[in-house]
Amino acid sequence: MKLIFTLFCSSLFLYVSSQHFKPREEGSEIGFTIRNFGVGVSGTFTGIEGDIFFDENDLPVAAFNVTVKANTVNTGIRRRDNHLNQEEYLDTEKYPVLQFVSNKITTSTEKGYWFVFGKLTIKGVTKEISFPFKATKDGESYIFEGSFIINRRDFNVGGSSLTMADELTVDLRVSARTK
Repeated sequence: MKLIFTLFCSSLFLYVSSQHFKPREEGSEIGFTIRNFGVGVSGTFTGIEGDIFFDENDLPVAAFNVTVKANTVNTGIRRRDNHLNQEEYLDTEKYPVLQFVSNKITTSTEKGYWFVFGKLTIKGVTKEISFPFKATKDGESYIFEGSFIINRRDFNVGGSSLTMADELTVDLRVSARTK
């Protein structure tokens, strides 16, 4: 019971002491680029949901917990997208979302930029990642932008494909509005 009360109080403190934002589909883009047969292939995901607590003056309570729907992968070629939804790639039936949960946000030496550290979960595999991001205030909203590189094999995506590069770049632009 003590643990439940502590968790409740921690959640309440986070909510009260930081600005709470909800990611919006409009104005957001979750994109990726990977080389396949030596050619760059780009795609996007939609269905962004979650909670963002952000106050640039109170970073210890800042947090991101955001998901996108895995089955929304869109490379502009329906047949390829259907293939990416299958078990060897994203296995979207078994793993319906891609998730990022932060565990720390720090300042950067460059104005308007921060670093986020957290856990990325794809296809049931969770890995620590970190990357710089820009936060731009727009009235009651924020635009969060960042980019990072991951190895698809770390997440068991694409098997041992020799035609597809191991590394892919993820580009984020998340529009979030106060709750």
